[in-house]
Amino acid sequence: MPCKYIIWWSLIMLSSLPLQAAEGIHYSIVVTIDPSSRMLSGKSRITLPAADQLELVLSRRFTVTHLQAEGVHVTQQSSGQGGVQSWRITTGLSSEKMELRQITLHWQGALAELDQTLDHAQTLGRPVPVSGAEGTFLPDASAWYPFVPGALASYQVELSLPFGQRGLVAGKLVQESESESETDGYHASFIFEHPSDGIDLMAGPYQISHSTIRSAISAKEIRLSTYFHPEIDGLARDYLESVKQYIAFYEQWIGEYPFTEFSVVSSPTPTGFGMPTLTYLGVNVLKLPFIRATSLGHEVLHNWWGNGVYADYSRGNWSEGLTTFMADYTYKVQQGSERAREMRLDWLRDFTALAPGQDQPLLTFTSRTHGASKIVGYNKAAMFFLMLRDELGDAIFDEAVRALWREQRFRVTAWQDIQRIFERIAKRSLDIYFRQWLTRTGAPRIHIAQAKSRAMKDGRFKLTVVLTQAGAAYQLRVPVMVRDRSGGQENLFANLESTQQTFEWILPSRPVEVLLDPGFQLFRLLAAEEAPPILREGMVNQLAKTILLPTPDSESYRIAHDLVSSLQGRKPFLVNKQLDSGQTPLMVAGLTQQVNHWLAQQGLPAMPDTLLEDEATAYVWATRASGGAAMIIISARDNQSLLALRRSLPHYGRQSYLVYDGATVIGKGVWPAQPPAISVSDGS
Repeated sequence: MPCKYIIWWSLIMLSSLPLQAAEGIHYSIVVTIDPSSRMLSGKSRITLPAADQLELVLSRRFTVTHLQAEGVHVTQQSSGQGGVQSWRITTGLSSEKMELRQITLHWQGALAELDQTLDHAQTLGRPVPVSGAEGTFLPDASAWYPFVPGALASYQVELSLPFGQRGLVAGKLVQESESESETDGYHASFIFEHPSDGIDLMAGPYQISHSTIRSAISAKEIRLSTYFHPEIDGLARDYLESVKQYIAFYEQWIGEYPFTEFSVVSSPTPTGFGMPTLTYLGVNVLKLPFIRATSLGHEVLHNWWGNGVYADYSRGNWSEGLTTFMADYTYKVQQGSERAREMRLDWLRDFTALAPGQDQPLLTFTSRTHGASKIVGYNKAAMFFLMLRDELGDAIFDEAVRALWREQRFRVTAWQDIQRIFERIAKRSLDIYFRQWLTRTGAPRIHIAQAKSRAMKDGRFKLTVVLTQAGAAYQLRVPVMVRDRSGGQENLFANLESTQQTFEWILPSRPVEVLLDPGFQLFRLLAAEEAPPILREGMVNQLAKTILLPTPDSESYRIAHDLVSSLQGRKPFLVNKQLDSGQTPLMVAGLTQQVNHWLAQQGLPAMPDTLLEDEATAYVWATRASGGAAMIIISARDNQSLLALRRSLPHYGRQSYLVYDGATVIGKGVWPAQPPAISVSDGS
């Protein structure tokens, strides 16, 4: 799930200032919110450094009722960008020696109405301050308070809410009180002493539960809390225990947890954000049984990477990749080697499915905006760290991770800083490795061109293997598995540095088969037999075409059109009902009778008989056309069955097939993958 700073990126672009720790910026904010009227009133005292010039911004939805400056000149700009009003702040000649540089502002205005029908993507793309009885969310990207864009700052926030509402911002809770009196209500004060990249505020009708854990490194007490809507308050104890386990795990791996708190906060919409000291997750998301074992740990880890060591967006966001590797992938490893292999295959399969132009160098990834950007910024970046660990070994990799934490804590950090630290710990240059994986698009495509063996006089065998790679050569450590006649196997590595290279190994028994990277340890483009089609190929590929089989202007046509639009995140690119031999994915949708008739006309197989279910109301599956392009078939019994797919289908992109009973998935799976293999010829 994305971190808070992902939605904040849009506001960084308002200023020419790069992300920086401008020493001395501090916000002291007092804010009162009434969710019933959706009114906000606030006042802020901003302490500024001795900079020649700064900019201050605030959303245009608010009216400034008071502005006072001490030690600086403030000039309101004639126009603002992105829905904000702005002020230019300059240091006057008479104030150069003044120690006090402050601006005090009072502002007020109406918040937008909370819309609980939004999904996560819509919330992510709509950084608007919202409020209602079920919750208030003021994302930093909404400019709900006056701040200096592009600068890190410390802050203190005093929050007032009506009785029955409770809220928080990231930071240390220093005071809290509540009274049923209409004039008192709920009050809380928070302080964040470290340089921060923004302030998000959350409130709602929360039940609050607490626990504590002591740091195994410093023995400091860490306060753990859940701010849950009443209907999920029964989950609080389990979530608190899980947080304890994650903090203990990552302290041992990385170093001391950087804060004194961590809270899990529920949202009335299906959001998933991580901020320093807390994570904000949708109520329905928190109900899912697997969240504590997956997404929760990811968000806890972001307190080290992203919220503890800051990514330098101007030179690429590395934090999502390192977090995905040390959280999501690590949990799969803990479940067993086969589960980890499945995740690596998923990453490679997703990347292989990208259309031309959807890829980007890791150095240019800043935030997740669509499925393709996640494939690069999360998955490819995670595999970058996985391959780096395989290259250096666990001990050196872990030592470098701990050094990264010690040296860059609360500092803006670029990929180049990571390279410098890893090189120092590894005592070797990693320039080629970092350069080829960070600056290039695409991935290597490797092929076993030849494999032969020759018996030796001492009873052993010499194996000769020729590997090739298309395009400009990568320097790669290619895993190779060799099988003998008895079924035994040996894992080898080939240091491939050119477009064609010959490797020789001496083996104790006669080899009969050579397999290329059967464990999917190397980031590369998959061969056709390795990449069985999955549903995501028709979802993330922006060039994908669509055939709608129902009669235009019919209700079935409208439902199918809306379904495909939601899957692809755009208006479908409709084509005629004749199958061509193109290489772009194709999505075909309609009612069962229409789909079966069309498949028969095209000479294509229907859903395999082994997967048919009597109670099934819809089938969705992926196959390949003769040209190799993925073809996604959506077949539903009637309009209601077609309509029932819309909510859940987008979440099953990694599957090759689905069987539905109404809105419930009763069968799913992935067609088997076969790694490239070649029989070994006799070279004697």
